[in-house]
Amino acid sequence: MVRLGEEPFLHEGCVSNASHFGRFVEIGAQTRLNNVSFDDYSYCDRLCDLANVRIGKFANIASMVRVGATDHPMTRASQHHFLYRSASYWDDTEDDARWFQHRASRLAHIGHDSWIGHGALIKPEVTIGIGAVVASGAVVTKDVAPYAIVGGNTARLIRYRFAPDEISTLLQIAWWDWSHERLRQALPDFRALPIKTFLEKYS
Repeated sequence: MVRLGEEPFLHEGCVSNASHFGRFVEIGAQTRLNNVSFDDYSYCDRLCDLANVRIGKFANIASMVRVGATDHPMTRASQHHFLYRSASYWDDTEDDARWFQHRASRLAHIGHDSWIGHGALIKPEVTIGIGAVVASGAVVTKDVAPYAIVGGNTARLIRYRFAPDEISTLLQIAWWDWSHERLRQALPDFRALPIKTFLEKYS
């Protein structure tokens, strides 16, 4: 059992560049992170590839998920690395810093308490709403509303997890901003109460 705390727990083989972590964060083995921010309590499983993404609290990211898949210069005569990783091919030139700045600016956003299923792909500049679910293997090219469930290639709405009034109340309660101690006190209710009863108690 991994005991999580103030410092992130990165499993074996992780590579992290320009990334930041909140409390109670766990990163699965062999995961690659580049320009990623994980807020409190979020985690990803093994073999994820995450780039240029801001991840909220309590996000649940399954194995082999890719977020912010890098693009290539499709409007130029070539799409190959030699255009922007030029220093790998010639001693008298440098990499194209502007291209990498462009990539880094195309941020994706993953909302609080979202669930990204195994092998899903989320493109740059896409926002996954609070409480949303992305099905395994989905390819997400457009924003996903809070508490929506999407799936497929390209991903489409399947249904919403809750009724509109319940979603509105959940967003007002914003339990993801509760203290660690308050979450512990409410743990039995999170485990046992149906959504309607939970909302009646905490709204």
